[in-house]
Amino acid sequence: MPKVIYVAGDGSERIVQAELNDSVMEAATKNGVPGIIAECGGNCSCATCHVYVRADFRAQAGPPGDLEDDLLELGVSERRCGSRLSCQIRMTESLDGLIVDIPRQQP
Repeated sequence: MPKVIYVAGDGSERIVQAELNDSVMEAATKNGVPGIIAECGGNCSCATCHVYVRADFRAQAGPPGDLEDDLLELGVSERRCGSRLSCQIRMTESLDGLIVDIPRQQP
């Protein structure tokens, strides 16, 4: 099972074992990771699961799709390089050890 490391705004880390093909959001909500609100339940319609994918994993995570890109542009308070909606990143073996930073505030 691949692991995901969630880093909160205060620098604290939460390491979670994710099921293959679960989204990064699903892994967070199943394990009570604070800061991943996921109001829409993973339907790519609310942007409350926004994360910053660390540079080492951006290629494996891939770029945002068109709908996700629109939500990131309009729905997040601080879009950065590496901004993704965690509901749109599916866990694979190549993402084992994925590190994502959680914004201090979700929309």
